[in-house]
Amino acid sequence: MNDLSWMLDSALEIPGALHAVLISADGLLMARTKDFDRDDADRVAAAMSGVQSLSRTLGFFCEDPSQRWRQTLVEFDGGWVFVISAGEGAYLGVSATADVDMADITFRMQQLVSRLGKELTTPPRENLGARS
Repeated sequence: MNDLSWMLDSALEIPGALHAVLISADGLLMARTKDFDRDDADRVAAAMSGVQSLSRTLGFFCEDPSQRWRQTLVEFDGGWVFVISAGEGAYLGVSATADVDMADITFRMQQLVSRLGKELTTPPRENLGARS
């Protein structure tokens, strides 16, 4: 784990919050809460990258294709997954039980993103195939 992990743990102070991950736009795990398994976090990072990518394409459905994606909420029988933008090229995901206070968890996520600011910004990867 890295220095951002302890910051992600603050999202779990909300009753019902389970896990949090910070991912890059290309699906790489940047940080995870301390009690979340690394292999599971890697799988979640890849899936969340796809979820936010698909969500961003739906701006036109709100009558304006230029609208910026801000968050995605996925509901399951027993819980929720929240994904929000966390700066340029980074996303914060939090899972929670079905009875979590949705306003509290989304507010905490926004606070976390604001507090971390530049630390959560990941520049886009360039020249992946180029070698010096």
